[in-house]
Amino acid sequence: MGSKIRLVTPRMTWRDICRSEEFAGRWVALDNVRYVQGASQPAEADVVDADDDLADLCARMREADRTACAILFVEDDAGVPARPQRLQQLWRRVAHH
Repeated sequence: MGSKIRLVTPRMTWRDICRSEEFAGRWVALDNVRYVQGASQPAEADVVDADDDLADLCARMREADRTACAILFVEDDAGVPARPQRLQQLWRRVAHH
């Protein structure tokens, strides 16, 4: 089982999410996401939940009927904004192995 964080944070920018020690190295579920036009990374969002374990986070999102959340991984490179890895892209990589 992963280390979970169940919360809803006030609106945060992706840069602030990436710089937060609370989310570094974890999967985050985002709601009310606003994306930068023409880019794949979000501009800002509400962090609904976070966990080290992707399966645990997805299970909680299903149980809470929050199936429209974006789930992204936050790299743990301190102070360096990460490129978001979309869940679909990760599944495609896993499926090819």
